Amino acid sequence: MAGEVIVDALPYIDHGYDDVGVRESALAMVEEECRRYRPTKNYLDHLPLPATSPFETPLMVNEFERIQNRLPMETLSMKRYELPPPPSGKLSEVSAWQEAIENSMAQLEHQWVRSLNLELMLDYGTEAWKSYLEVFTAMQAKAQLQLQQLKKDIQDVNWQRKQAQTQAGERLRSLEAHWVLLVSKNYEIETECVELEKLVHAARQKLQSVAPEPSANDTAPTPEHTNGFDQEDLVESNGSSSSNSNSNPEQEGEGAAVADVVNEEEKVEAQDESSNEST
Repeated sequence: MAGEVIVDALPYIDHGYDDVGVRESALAMVEEECRRYRPTKNYLDHLPLPATSPFETPLMVNEFERIQNRLPMETLSMKRYELPPPPSGKLSEVSAWQEAIENSMAQLEHQWVRSLNLELMLDYGTEAWKSYLEVFTAMQAKAQLQLQQLKKDIQDVNWQRKQAQTQAGERLRSLEAHWVLLVSKNYEIETECVELEKLVHAARQKLQSVAPEPSANDTAPTPEHTNGFDQEDLVESNGSSSSNSNSNPEQEGEGAAVADVVNEEEKVEAQDESSNEST
């Protein structure tokens, strides 16, 4: 899925990051990828351009144009602080002297405004500075609270990440131990199976060496010949063959004893029936 993040490292439980050569190997991998990566010129075309016009003043626009055109910066004009006399060619003109007088009056007014500002600063500058410091202190306290809250949020995120990774690490270690146990059991079972196969093979070889060779008249059924017959048919056939064959005296005695027991039981049942009829 797009945007899916696959976590392949757990820094809180993984070890080996501080080993010798690990940092150098990681930096070498980063440098190798940087050498292979060739960004195209249009890889940011899908992003909109930043809107800087709302923050630009006319002075900033003129300055940006000057920088773009590579023009030198204008020097500070001191003409407003000068009191030049009329040019030599206009000494006899009244308008030239009038401009010089107006310039001197403007200079005097500017100096008077500066002195007035200094007096106002002496009278009210201390209080204004104190109020500014109070506002600045309040802004600083608010920024400190925001910083503390941000640090707390970062700490909570780190703690949650550590807790999740610790639980995942315990789960991984448990699964790893269970996997090792299963692999060990499978190995033991395979080893035992191999040993049993060896024993069975040795027993078969021993039986083959001890068993007599079959004769031409021997027609004993083999496991291959009994396939397709039920176990009951085999038992019945064995029973009929045993009844037809000559039995030994011990077997005959056992048959007679069983017949006597059956006759005694029949007599007892008959007596019980007669007693019930009489009652």
